[in-house]
Amino acid sequence: MDTCRPKPPLPARSLIDVGEAERLGVLFKSLAHPTRLRLLHAMIRAGELNVSDLAREVEMTAQAVSNQLQRLAEISVVTSRRDGLQIIYRVIDPCVPVLLERGWCHIDEFDATAVAEAETR
Repeated sequence: MDTCRPKPPLPARSLIDVGEAERLGVLFKSLAHPTRLRLLHAMIRAGELNVSDLAREVEMTAQAVSNQLQRLAEISVVTSRRDGLQIIYRVIDPCVPVLLERGWCHIDEFDATAVAEAETR
């Protein structure tokens, strides 16, 4: 997996147009599923995993995992390859790990801020 290509800082970019906003919305909507986020994290940690290993990792059926992986493949976030009878999946979008890290950072900061504010009341 390569790294996410650098882009100009958001303040330096022109305002996002409607088409880009819609495409970004589709991406975020597809990623906004707890199971998909867990699957992505498992694949990022391991590099590649087959459906059975992913199912075991997230404690779901292989069929349910396959359905979620199909959604991620539809938006070009993951890809698969056959290895004998197994299908192996991996994350191919280098920006996805960055999104997950930033999202995790946000909830950690938000949770820490909320706790600190609650303690001062």
